[in-house]
Amino acid sequence: MNYVYLIDTDWIIHYLNGQVKIVERLNTLRKDGLAISMVSLAELYEGIIYSKEPNASKDALKSFLTGTVVLDINEGICEVFGQERGKLRKQGKLVSDFDLLIASTCLYYNLTLLTNNRKHFSMVENLKIISLLR
Repeated sequence: MNYVYLIDTDWIIHYLNGQVKIVERLNTLRKDGLAISMVSLAELYEGIIYSKEPNASKDALKSFLTGTVVLDINEGICEVFGQERGKLRKQGKLVSDFDLLIASTCLYYNLTLLTNNRKHFSMVENLKIISLLR
């Protein structure tokens, strides 16, 4: 399956919570191919496990993931991560490791990141970002 967009954790949470702008946009972009990082999946499972209704939350996530590619972290992504983290450190900039792994996945696969957390990702050069809510 081809994919063009990598969905950040925040957009998935907004989607699952029924945020209309996000739901409409993701439904429109599905035809172009959607993917998420294994890192986002891990973050989502934390939310599911500690939610008021873990079983319903897990079912909603599984439904959302239908037709969405989950990308593992591979050696190429790790190499991009190392390069980007070193470059940012030299500039005195800090990005969380999870966010940097998500950004590195985008760079490795040449994907556009769907996120509203521009602050977290804007320090990464050449990262294509689409935001809706902020």
